[in-house]
Amino acid sequence: MKNITINIANTIGDVYGVEAEDGQKVFELIAKAFSDKKKVTLSFQNIEMLTTAFLNTAVGQLYKDFPEDYIKENLKVSEISESGKVSLKRVVDTAKLYYRDPEALRRSIDEIIED
Repeated sequence: MKNITINIANTIGDVYGVEAEDGQKVFELIAKAFSDKKKVTLSFQNIEMLTTAFLNTAVGQLYKDFPEDYIKENLKVSEISESGKVSLKRVVDTAKLYYRDPEALRRSIDEIIED
């Protein structure tokens, strides 16, 4: 299986991974590579800031279209900051829960909001 590297800064044209629209560009590249049976390394080289909005769109929504095991096997990250790792882990954990049972998560959020 061929491995490709997606350089986030080059893809979005910025050192700040903050916009969901930019995350969508990254998501589309990853999804295409996965559909073409390629492994992906996301390079966060030169990225100075990441937001969960960006990471949710770029990585989190992969869990809607691809099995968790497939993502784990075929997606790697490199050159990500420690705070970026923490944010990415939170996004991935939430995405796995959400896409496993979206209605249950919505009900939980609704219950919290009502209290």
